Amino acid sequence: MRTVVHIAAPGERGPTLEDRLARVAQGDQEAFSFVYDAVIGAVLGVARRVVRDPAQSEEVAQEVLLDVWRGAARFRPDRGSAMTWILTMAHHRAVDRVRSAQAATDREHRTALRERTPEYDEVIEEVEARLEREQVRRCLRTLTELQRQSVTLAYYRGCTHREVAGLLDVPLGTIKTRLRDGLIRLRDCLGVGA
Repeated sequence: MRTVVHIAAPGERGPTLEDRLARVAQGDQEAFSFVYDAVIGAVLGVARRVVRDPAQSEEVAQEVLLDVWRGAARFRPDRGSAMTWILTMAHHRAVDRVRSAQAATDREHRTALRERTPEYDEVIEEVEARLEREQVRRCLRTLTELQRQSVTLAYYRGCTHREVAGLLDVPLGTIKTRLRDGLIRLRDCLGVGA
């Protein structure tokens, strides 16, 4: 089948986008091809400005042009140009896509918050740790000054026995004894089994 192309003579105007859209409403695929080529760039541009994501923009553009094919009969030339009608559809479709994506994100966030179990174990552990620290402080106050200093330097500051002896200017053997005695008193005070 041969395609006949009509070339407009000087002064004669060719079919407008509106004319082609009317033919699309009647199922004319060739007219749709013309409409598609004439508007795809603008439709894609509108979609990209709103959606921002290139892949999503292409999907929006394809959906809009599918709407044009299916709904060309709804176009009313007395309400505006065909380009305005199509770009308005593109804008609405793009805004819908953004709203849909935001709604999905919001839904996921709300679901995550609902499904998030309270960190009950962390709270209990923190309370227990605070209570234990307070109990250790109370028990440390029951030690002699040398025992308390030795335990603090060795177990809270990480000093070796030799370093504790040097810092407190006490013989190493005395420090070892005071540490042992202090730890025994702490164990008894804290109620820890032997």
